[in-house]
Amino acid sequence: MAKLRFETLQFREENKDDSSSPASITIILLKIFKFSILLKDLQAIGPVNIIDKHTIEFVDTFEHKARKKFTGLLEGHYSNMTNIISKQQATYVHANSNIPLIGNVAFGIVYRDYSIIELKPITSCNLSCVYCSVKEGKNSQKTDVVVQMEYLLDELDKLLVFINKDKADKKIEEKQVEIHIGVQGEPFLYQDMVLLIEELQKNPLIHTISMDSNYTLVTKQMIDRLEKCTKLRINISLDAMDKQKAKDIANAQNYNLDYVLDLIRYTAKSKLNYLIAPVFTPTYNDDELAKIIEFVKTLPTNTSATPNAPSNSVPTLGIQNYLPYKAGRRPIKKPMPWDKFYDMLKKLEDEHKVKLILNKHDFNIKPTTPLPKPFKVGDQVTGISVMSDRFPNTTLIRAKGRTISVPDTPFKKGKKIKVEITRDKHNIFTGKRL
Repeated sequence: MAKLRFETLQFREENKDDSSSPASITIILLKIFKFSILLKDLQAIGPVNIIDKHTIEFVDTFEHKARKKFTGLLEGHYSNMTNIISKQQATYVHANSNIPLIGNVAFGIVYRDYSIIELKPITSCNLSCVYCSVKEGKNSQKTDVVVQMEYLLDELDKLLVFINKDKADKKIEEKQVEIHIGVQGEPFLYQDMVLLIEELQKNPLIHTISMDSNYTLVTKQMIDRLEKCTKLRINISLDAMDKQKAKDIANAQNYNLDYVLDLIRYTAKSKLNYLIAPVFTPTYNDDELAKIIEFVKTLPTNTSATPNAPSNSVPTLGIQNYLPYKAGRRPIKKPMPWDKFYDMLKKLEDEHKVKLILNKHDFNIKPTTPLPKPFKVGDQVTGISVMSDRFPNTTLIRAKGRTISVPDTPFKKGKKIKVEITRDKHNIFTGKRL
């Protein structure tokens, strides 16, 4: 008898008494990704029972044999999942998937040759903010991606070793980097997010862990646990103090401003370092910035700033200017020009006696060892298709340890595709199919 328990999986039997549809077991991965396996395929391993939502049992089967066969069955379905929130197709990228974590801006690892490295374990969002640079949210029409935590951490370790290969005689402070969990969406949709942060906290080559969150999925219990992570700084999206304006900006009428404000107050009383990060969107929150500033000034001073925390008075504020992106939403025709934006910030600084104009020096960002690019613009490369990219009719191929996005190419797994590289900046690659 083999009882297999998985904390990241949930099991539910379907169509057991419905003769019109084949019986199957629905499997939910990391709380929001769903797929089904036919019962007959599971019974090929052995007689099967669901013990509880996290445990499946195979009768008259040795555990090592059942685990091996069941794992293989799971891996065959990871590329054909559905996101419960967006209803879109989703792919699970794991250590055995043969999908590199460098090469794509949406998931995995993005390293721009500076001392801040982006980790992207998930795509998807529970809100649909009007200013979103990637049109994320419930009405997203893109394929979603989720990355196995262990795979992400292993590949990050390899990158950190590379960055520090010539720094054996340097002090630890000169080897350390910031890890920014900058997902296309809401990071706390990732079931392992707290655990991921805790694992990053242990790494001596990391001095700061930063992340952006809309704070709607965070709980006080999570804050109690996260405040032990002294390297962590959470950039909290707070775009309005008016309830209806906050809902309009989030494009979600169920957005609970009171809940978010209560959690911010709770965070301010904890040891957790944070930054309030509104996005200034003209016509949407022009009159809200002053209210946000005054709210933040009422909060207790956070005394546990991370080593590279902004140098402005704490609690910290980092007001962002809305920028239009090719793949993003455009709530207004023209953003505020940068000179006028900084003039506005200077005026708010003078009126409210708080620093608002920040730059890279406030966050201790500096150049680091460049990561070699296996190919450059103009190169002709043949790769193997491994998954759908996020955009429709776009395929990701694998070549020389990188992924390459290939537009105008429907996905067919395992197909050889020859491309000409059209983008290579920051080891993020796009290719034109030949």
